[in-house]
Amino acid sequence: MSFLSDRVKSVKPSVTLAITAKAKAMKAEGIDLIGLGAGEPDFDTPDNINKVAIDAINAGFTKYTAVSGTDELKKAVIHRTKEDCGIEYHPENILISCGGKHSIYNLFQAVINPGDEVIIPAPYWVSYPDMVLLAGGLPVIVDCAEAQGFKMTAEQLKNSITDKTKLVIVNSPSNPTGAAYSEDELRAIAEVAVKNKILILSDEIYNRMTYGGFKATSIASLSEEVKALTMVTNGVSKTYSMPGWRIGYMAGNADIIKAMSKIQGQSTSNPTSISQAASVEALEGDQTAVAEMAAEFEKRKEYIVERLNNIEGVRCLNPQGAFYVFPNMSAYFGKSYSGGKIEDSASLTTYLLEKAKVAVVPGGAFGADEHVRLSYATSMDNIKKGIDRIEEALKAL
Repeated sequence: MSFLSDRVKSVKPSVTLAITAKAKAMKAEGIDLIGLGAGEPDFDTPDNINKVAIDAINAGFTKYTAVSGTDELKKAVIHRTKEDCGIEYHPENILISCGGKHSIYNLFQAVINPGDEVIIPAPYWVSYPDMVLLAGGLPVIVDCAEAQGFKMTAEQLKNSITDKTKLVIVNSPSNPTGAAYSEDELRAIAEVAVKNKILILSDEIYNRMTYGGFKATSIASLSEEVKALTMVTNGVSKTYSMPGWRIGYMAGNADIIKAMSKIQGQSTSNPTSISQAASVEALEGDQTAVAEMAAEFEKRKEYIVERLNNIEGVRCLNPQGAFYVFPNMSAYFGKSYSGGKIEDSASLTTYLLEKAKVAVVPGGAFGADEHVRLSYATSMDNIKKGIDRIEEALKAL
């Protein structure tokens, strides 16, 4: 007899977290492993942010806050969103949660009814489909090919809408591809969403990590009509190298925010008080470290893209943002090695882990099995060693 719900049986564990955990375990065993799987910056949290957190502890700011977050942090989110995206919000439009993932989970629980469809462009962040399933919804996957820059067209969106469509997800810049939508591309998507009156989840967690002069546009900034349908999520984990602080936020329709807050009140209650204090400093304090980290990421990106494209059988688009590359390695499918055969992205990543001692993430987890995801949120030395090992292992097939 099983006591598990059908809901939880339909959900898969996070592949990215599993790869990261396995890599850490191998390193703990003394194995010389290069980890190119992690979705977190390798930089320390900036000192000014750490100092505010320490001061908050010393001042006794260690109690419950309001479920939806402190007024100070909401004001900081409003300030940062206006400065970066040109969008005006009020405190009732803001919910502070325990990370961007928590924000999205709360949204899906608040708006999705059983049978509602959610349009998800693929490649997608691994958690989107499973969080939709947990809310009783149906993920509708739209294949966005490498040839179209891994981005969904307005025509694809239009053709995917049914009378059950509740929401469409826009993640720009994207995890896992680093692809980002231009303003014109977003306008075309927004036009379809407005015409069909469907909600938009705009996941902008990487909006400050863009390269080559590209500046991310928030779809909510395009018009008041679009803003009224858009829920924007962001957080401090990527931009300020604060993944362990667990602070994310969502901005949008006040009634939806209120419903999300009600759900949060019956699940986690408020985010950590100390992390909220630190996040005020992150959003309103000195932003120098953000530009410095982005500049370093760009150097690593240029190196890893060039190296990957110089490996026979590998093809890698140059991303506009985030800190991932998503090379096509399907040319190696069907090849054999002593002890096995490469059949898909999962078996390829297993081979690279065992043979090359390099951890990457299979593209199948993101809905694009011909690819693997590599993170360049690690030192240049690790990147060089990792690509050397991958190249050698692929030649051995």
